[in-house]
Amino acid sequence: MHAARTATTVTLLLAVAACTPTSGRPHAAPSGKSAPAPSISASAPATAIPTGPGPQAHYTVQQQPPAGSCHYRHDASGQPLEDPACTPGVISPAVTQANIATTICRKGGYTSSIRPSSYVTGKEKKANAASYGYTGSMRDAEYDHLISLQLGGDPNDPRNLWVEPPSPGHVAGKGTYNPKDRVETKLHTAVCHGQITLPQAQQAIASDWATALTRLHLS
Repeated sequence: MHAARTATTVTLLLAVAACTPTSGRPHAAPSGKSAPAPSISASAPATAIPTGPGPQAHYTVQQQPPAGSCHYRHDASGQPLEDPACTPGVISPAVTQANIATTICRKGGYTSSIRPSSYVTGKEKKANAASYGYTGSMRDAEYDHLISLQLGGDPNDPRNLWVEPPSPGHVAGKGTYNPKDRVETKLHTAVCHGQITLPQAQQAIASDWATALTRLHLS
């Protein structure tokens, strides 16, 4: 009788041990199936945006990336996106969350006082078109600040400027057609009304302008 109880106890202990995972190791996924990927924390820090030299009393033509070294991307709807290796976006040290009332949100405007001359940007635009391999009409493309001046983008850092081709629906010869401009204006309004912070707007526009409003719940 005692021997029978001992045998039963040993059997139960072996069964429990077989069902208990080895310490520190998860259960293996069934053969032929992938284990679920670990979730990414929503609070993961965003990539730091570079800071440029800021507004200058006298702007000079900036060297652009080598010809053909930058490559356009497009989202699912065909909207053109910059090459982040060439145009990651750059912010101005002159604009911060603490001083938006006297800079980008001030009455009377701000951007016209810091914008480079058309002489400078015209030469840069031509060189940047070669960087991106853009061969369309220059009239139909905009030399665009990825982080716009009204969002505290650097005025003339080459890492913040790109030749933005026209968006889907553009009529050739009709000038620029870029929905990104409307996105920038909505973000600017939201920043100045306190709906979002300046860094939030800058991160959103730099990472993907086409989805910036949706990700910030402003669309």
